[in-house]
Order: sequence, then C-alpha cells, then structure tokens
Amino acid sequence: MAMNGLSKMAATALLLVLAIVPAALAVTYTVGDASQWDSGVDYTTWVKGKTFRVGDTLEFKYGSTHSVNEVDKAGYDSCGGTPIDTHSGGDTTIDLEKVGTQYFICPTAGHCAGGMKLAVTVVAASSGTPAAPTPPSTTPGTPSTPGSPPAAGTPGTPASGSTSPPPPKASGASKGVMSYVLVGVSMVFGYGLWM
Repeated sequence: MAMNGLSKMAATALLLVLAIVPAALAVTYTVGDASQWDSGVDYTTWVKGKTFRVGDTLEFKYGSTHSVNEVDKAGYDSCGGTPIDTHSGGDTTIDLEKVGTQYFICPTAGHCAGGMKLAVTVVAASSGTPAAPTPPSTTPGTPSTPGSPPAAGTPGTPASGSTSPPPPKASGASKGVMSYVLVGVSMVFGYGLWM
C-alpha cells in the first residue's frame, strides 16, 4: 500500500516537472505588446532589448485588414516576393524553431512600406531561465558645451511643463510562464484530491 502512494507521488512529481521545465525555457511574445500587429507601430524598436530563443513563440494579434507573411530577407527589404508561409485569421502563433533571422511582413498594400514588418534574430536555447525582456533604452540628451546652460530636456534639467515619461507597457513574454505556473498549481491541488 505504501508503494502505491509512493508511485502516485512520483508520477505527480514527474508531471509537475514536465509542466514547469518548458515554462522556464520558452517565452511567448505578443508582437507589438498592447499595440499588437498593426499599422503605426515601430517594430524595430519593439524588438530592441528582447532575446528571442529557439523554443520561444511569437503571437501576432491583428484585425481583418492585416495578415502575416513570413518572407526571406529580400522579401522583407522589398515588402514583397514569394512568402515562405502566410497566415490570416487575427491570431497567429509562430514557433521559433531555428537559429537565425526570421522576417515577417503585412502583405496588405502599403502596410509593409509603412513599417509593418518585423525582423527577429533567434539565438540558441539557453539552459537556464530567460531574462525578462527589458524596455528599450532611451537616447541620452545632447551634451552641453562647458560654460553654457544645459539644453532643455537633458538629464538634470526638465523641460518646462514636462513630466516624466510613462513606464513601458508590459510585455506579453510572461503569459506563457504564467500558464505553466497555473498548470503546476492545479496539479498540486489535484494531487491532494487524488490522495
């Protein structure tokens, strides 16, 4: 009888480990964060400070006037060409499966040329937990010449009537980890009911 309880505990522990390990290694990024996949978003700025690894996922959320085409570098540069893959429907997830740069564009006329394109450099998966995405850095103000007053807006001299910038928007990178945590907690509670 003790072996039966021990077997159940071992099986539950194994399931818990299998549920948590992928969470520590993979991150889901919502492309554009709260702005999503839409016109008027600077995706070059959005990728700064993020490390995309093999096993991570890109989630594109978009309206009916948009779609997602995976293209090669030439297609990215020209906003055209033959797509490697096409996606539509408003919610597309793309698993990052290989090291290298992957390119995505919105093929709707004028959207890519208007900046609706994304280049993601993917690195090898790490053996540890990924670092949380960091907000993009801001450009420091122009240095002043000796003896002259600092320019308005430079550090140390706030521009008249200005306030500090709002904090960066939350990234979608923690969604995947949270879902795995919820699965783990559910399994622990399930174990208590099972016993």
